[in-house]
Formats: sequence, structure tokens, C-alpha cells
Amino acid sequence: MKLDRREFLASASAALALTSCASPKTAVGAEGTKIEVFSDALLDLLDPASPIEALASGYGWSEGPAWDRVRNCVYYSDVPGNIVWRWSEAEGATEFLNPSGAPAAETQGFREPGANGLWIARDGGLLISNHGKRAIQKMDLDTKERTTLASTFNGKRFSSPNDVVEAADGTLFFTDPPYGLEGMNESPLKEQDANGVYRLAPDGTVTRILDDMTFPNGVALSPDGARVYVAQSDPDRPILRVCALDGSGVKTLFDFKPYMADDAPGLPDGMAVSETGHIFQTGPGGIFILTPEGEALGRINTGKGTANCAFGDADGRTLYMTAHDTLMRVRTRARGLQWM
Repeated sequence: MKLDRREFLASASAALALTSCASPKTAVGAEGTKIEVFSDALLDLLDPASPIEALASGYGWSEGPAWDRVRNCVYYSDVPGNIVWRWSEAEGATEFLNPSGAPAAETQGFREPGANGLWIARDGGLLISNHGKRAIQKMDLDTKERTTLASTFNGKRFSSPNDVVEAADGTLFFTDPPYGLEGMNESPLKEQDANGVYRLAPDGTVTRILDDMTFPNGVALSPDGARVYVAQSDPDRPILRVCALDGSGVKTLFDFKPYMADDAPGLPDGMAVSETGHIFQTGPGGIFILTPEGEALGRINTGKGTANCAFGDADGRTLYMTAHDTLMRVRTRARGLQWM
């Protein structure tokens, strides 16, 4: 029987689960939790001795970290729990949005009704990939008022928007796999004929730029804003792709299949890009550090299926990671693209 993504990650994670951590600043330090060096070039980006810290845990599936530079905190989703959490050095983890996606009365037919990927927009709003509302939304962080930016393509509803990124001109790129729906591809609620990757222009025009991916998931942009990276969370074809902004010239940048041989937990999912163009991409075992050309320099082993990551802190040199039921972080020598 073929497992879906969440079942695959959960079963693999159980085999390599981290020891639970009660203190927010305690280094994880469990067996299987280390930074692997594949190339000496990694040392310019990450100190292999940097501790991996567990900040908060107990979530059903943590996702979508986004660092708020104004309020010095990170927002992240518990997707099945239908809650967005907020973590700061001063306050620790506190509930921020409940429900994060659709309210309980509107969740029939959904396996995951909560918010998934998050992104701090250039105007300071919080972009939300909302499974339950089947939409990309923007929320005012002061009032918590939400505006739906896109919910349909060609007159048909999205399945469950998963991850989103904003370009310098305000254009949004997002993925729409069926993970939020009960039965996923077999759900009677599914209206789109493909699990697509979309571009949302500032004028509201929605264009599907890729329609040939089985489970498109994480999405990011190159530092020059000319390329889109899209991860595919398919156990049969776990890859990272790259293409132009219109979807042309698409190619596979990295294939994670060889790294799945040891049953390491996780699949390619969310990612973060550094100012040098290096890609911190989730995958089997944790987070891979890839060059812009697709060479693997190393891996941050979290010991859990890892959904997403984002750079944070005042200097942009801390990587916040959502690893199954835990929010983690590690200091880096790389700086996040948003701090350029």
C-alpha cells in the first residue's frame, strides 16, 4: 500500500524520533541529530558544531515558519491542529490564530483544515496558505483581519494551497496539492484537473505555470528573482525543480531518491534561500544545503520528518525549522535572502 505524504513522514519519524526537550534552549543532541558535511564549502554557510535547539513541541504537524522582523517572533502552523502559533525569545510559544484555516463547522471533507505555509509580505502582512478556505489570504497582523487574494483558477476552486512566496514586485507564487482534502486526489471536493503551481499577479490575475507535478509543495525564488524553485513531495519521485517565472525551462535541480535508501524520515517539502542563493531544502533526514547549481553541501539532521524552514532573528542568520511535532532552530553563517 502506498502511503500518503503525512503517513510516510509519521511512520519514518517514529523510527528516528528525537528525545523530548522541556527547556527552550536545550540543544537536541540526540542520536541521529547532527550536521553532516558533504563538502568543505558548507563551512562558509554553517558551523557543523552548531547545536540544534528544540524550542517548542507537541504539535500534530508543524509547518510554515515565517519570521516577523518588526515584532521579533516566528509564526508557524500546526496544520491538523488548525492553529497558528507564535514563538519569541521573551514569551516562548503562544497561540496566535485559532482557527488558522476554516472553523470547525466548515471542515467537512477536509483532512487538514488549518493554515499551512506562511510568509511575511513586503507590506508587513502575513500571507497564509489556507487549506480549509482553499485560498491564499493576507492578514493584517495588528487587527487579524484577513483578505482573500485568490481562491479559484478558471472558475474552479483550488484544492488546498500549501506554500507561498512573494517576489519583489508583489507577485505571488504558490502551490496547490490536495493534502488538505480527505482522499486527496480522490476527494469529491477536488475541482482542479492538476496539482498546480500558480502565479498571482499584483492585479489579481492567476496563471498556472506548472501542471505536470504529482505533489508540488514548497516554493521559493532565487535572489535575482528570475527563477522559481518547487519541491515535489512524492516518495516515488522526490525532487526539487527550477524554472523561469512563466514555468518555461523547467528542469530537475536535485533528486532526493538516493537519500531515501536508509529510511531517513521526510520528503522534499518547504525551503529557504540565502542571500548567496544557497537553498536550505527539507528532505530525507532533515534539511539539505544545496548550491544554486544543485550540489548537496551538507545536511542538518533533525531526526524527524521536517516540513519547512525560514531564516530569522535580527541578523537573519538563524534557521527556524518545523520538524514534525517540534519547532527547532540552528545558527548559521548564511543570511536569509530577505535580509539583503
